[in-house]
Amino acid sequence: MDIDPRTDCHCHILPGLDDGAVSLEDSVFLAGKQVEWGFRKAVCTSHRVGKYPNEPGLVTSVCRMLQEELRKRNIPLELIPSMEYRLIPETWPETLEKGWLLPWEGNHILIELPIHKASRIGNIVPEDEIKRLLDMGYQPVLAHPERYLYLDWDRYRSLKEAGTLFQRNIGSLEGLYGDDVSARAETLAAEGWYDLQGTDLHNARYAAFFDSFGFNV
Repeated sequence: MDIDPRTDCHCHILPGLDDGAVSLEDSVFLAGKQVEWGFRKAVCTSHRVGKYPNEPGLVTSVCRMLQEELRKRNIPLELIPSMEYRLIPETWPETLEKGWLLPWEGNHILIELPIHKASRIGNIVPEDEIKRLLDMGYQPVLAHPERYLYLDWDRYRSLKEAGTLFQRNIGSLEGLYGDDVSARAETLAAEGWYDLQGTDLHNARYAAFFDSFGFNV
């Protein structure tokens, strides 16, 4: 399935669910910025991790509430409820056991690895989980691979060959996460390994950064 580039495939604009938007007004502001940048859809990928053990029912309910608020304020952004699933022992096995997968665009599931420490993944093998999702009829999407600086290039190739898509964070190339991440994003882009992009939008600081380099879809 081709994803419209006017779809933000990764953002945290639902209020009060994770480390993204705190209040309804924060959410409305961020949604307005997404429209300014040219987006027409936003996949609301609230974290599912130990600190934020969100469930599909809650995410869907909050997404519906925000969508109604955007409608009242004439902000033309279609919201799609989903989650960003971290492959860690604290939450991933329970997610599978309870069927808490909330796909977007038909069958896409956004997964992520621990950002800084590979040891946090425990005995989970990402390639095995990617294949498991594929066998279940889902298309796994690996969020911001450029941010996992502990991965070597053979591991990137292994993850790609297992069947996941790669999603680049808008801002990575421009330095939002530092020079090392920017350099890695440049290499991944040069290799043609990116399939999708998303803002990973959390707050007004992110929005100001995107505005600073004139981002537009």
